[in-house]
Amino acid sequence: MRRPRRPAASVWARREAILDAAWTVASAHGFDGVQMRAVAAQAGIAASSLYRHFRSKSHLLVTVLAREFERLDTEFVWSTGELAPQARLGRLTTHLHTAWQANPHLTEAMVRAFVVADTEATSAIEHAVAVIEDMLARALGGPTPSAHDRDVASLIADVWLANLIAVIGGRIDADLARERIDRTTRQLVHGTHTTT
Repeated sequence: MRRPRRPAASVWARREAILDAAWTVASAHGFDGVQMRAVAAQAGIAASSLYRHFRSKSHLLVTVLAREFERLDTEFVWSTGELAPQARLGRLTTHLHTAWQANPHLTEAMVRAFVVADTEATSAIEHAVAVIEDMLARALGGPTPSAHDRDVASLIADVWLANLIAVIGGRIDADLARERIDRTTRQLVHGTHTTT
């Protein structure tokens, strides 16, 4: 998976400070409470400077989502170890469940941003999807997942998104979402791997 080219150190540091600020504001107030001026104030910069990095709230929050996935990816080597593929995927799924349930305002903000994002956030959306699907595929297939592993990973990611949308829309609660995600994931991967 090709990651976006990293900008110069000073620009990168400013960008990270903005993402930290957006994370803080979203964690406290959810999607509706994330205002670009509030994020700029939290980051200690002018709003005009913020807009040079991120064109919209959805662009900003989807980028926060991608960074959260990247951080999770560095916590463990999801593609190797003594665990079978289903067990590796189970460990990753448990971490994802823990993360979204521990910070419901942030989860709501990032999921809503993902759903309503416009064309200005296209590259950020594509990157976030690529990161999580690659992580899931490596948990299933090891360091070099097959095309089938990637197809299954894409379906699992879709299951996650559908259930999180249902949660933030108030149609199901967190426990039911977790049950549905886990059950569907097991159905998707059951019997598809005998090695790795």
